[in-house]
Amino acid sequence: MNDTPSAKPAPTTTGRFNLPGVIAVSVGHFIHDVYSGFLAPLLPLLIEKLSLSLTQAGLLSTAMQVPALINPWIGSLADRISVRWFLVLAPALTAVPMSLIGVAPTYAMLLVLMVFAGISASVFHVPAPVVVARMSGSRKGLGMSFFMVGGETARAVGPMVAVGIVALMGLDGFYPVMGVSFVCSGLLFVATRDMPLTQTAAAPVPLMQTWRSMRHILIPISGILVTSGFMYACMASFLPTFIAMNTGNIWLAGAGLTIFETAGVAGVVVAGSLSDRFGRRRMLAMSLIGAPVSLLGFVWVDGWAAYALLLLNGFTLLSTTPVMLALVQENAVTSPSAANGLFMMISFLSRSAVVVVVGMAGDLIGLKAAFVIFSVAGFIGLPFVFRLPAGRK
Repeated sequence: MNDTPSAKPAPTTTGRFNLPGVIAVSVGHFIHDVYSGFLAPLLPLLIEKLSLSLTQAGLLSTAMQVPALINPWIGSLADRISVRWFLVLAPALTAVPMSLIGVAPTYAMLLVLMVFAGISASVFHVPAPVVVARMSGSRKGLGMSFFMVGGETARAVGPMVAVGIVALMGLDGFYPVMGVSFVCSGLLFVATRDMPLTQTAAAPVPLMQTWRSMRHILIPISGILVTSGFMYACMASFLPTFIAMNTGNIWLAGAGLTIFETAGVAGVVVAGSLSDRFGRRRMLAMSLIGAPVSLLGFVWVDGWAAYALLLLNGFTLLSTTPVMLALVQENAVTSPSAANGLFMMISFLSRSAVVVVVGMAGDLIGLKAAFVIFSVAGFIGLPFVFRLPAGRK
């Protein structure tokens, strides 16, 4: 797809890879996602405190994803103005509700906190990959790997941070942890003050026009996101609960999620950078074969072998995101933020919808049977990979 004179990219979109800029945004991603990852490791405690069913527990994650409905409009706004304030304020705005979940007196209040955290997460995640793409030049896969390392490292560290602070301060005394986010927002304010982050398109592009120009990418990606979303819901939302139910050890439950997310860090580094060289479709196909196989193995084996398969599952399942982000950004010329908003809306909604389904299945047939069923369903995503363009553009 060729650039037009009215849609020239910002000055950061050159052949040069802007390493300091990419690192600054990636660190912000890390801090932000440490907070947004608090729900899953604390879910067993919240279930016990408020006597929640697994369906209610799954709905908490859904409530956090509901604001994804406005992602395309956030992206459209970001295409018109500087996105600096989106990046600066979001970590603090997400940290406040996520740090208050331990003192929420009712299930309804928990739902409200999740909605507010979801709005802030959208404000950060929609424009941030666009900024990284502009800073990455021709190496968008590598740039997205850096960006996703921030998020995946946060999700690896976040569970142990949450469990550790609760062990020291108790669930009701958890809230002071929000203070770190204010420091992060201040550092991002300083780090991004000289970055030319505005879009230079001469006129706003309607969302429907963005969809029409991107549907050959977004429709197959939607199929991949929905089918792999069941596996992601099993692991990201219910893995600690699954381990706690089988072992009775909340520390082991938190460690399992950390192992899964740590493997994801390695996966995003490898998949994003290799997709620049070997192609996006090939890396996605490899991930969508490895993830279901390793999840099936994790459910059926015990001991250290199970945790080895957990490593493989995290590596393959979480490695798809930087590849898909790179696909979207290298095909979105006139409205990159709006295109990413559409992608993020599809991504978040597919994940939030299936979390409820996984929770209901866990209530009806047990989490182990649900994990098996949804890992087999993961293979359905493979045909969608081959509907994507064969080349990188």
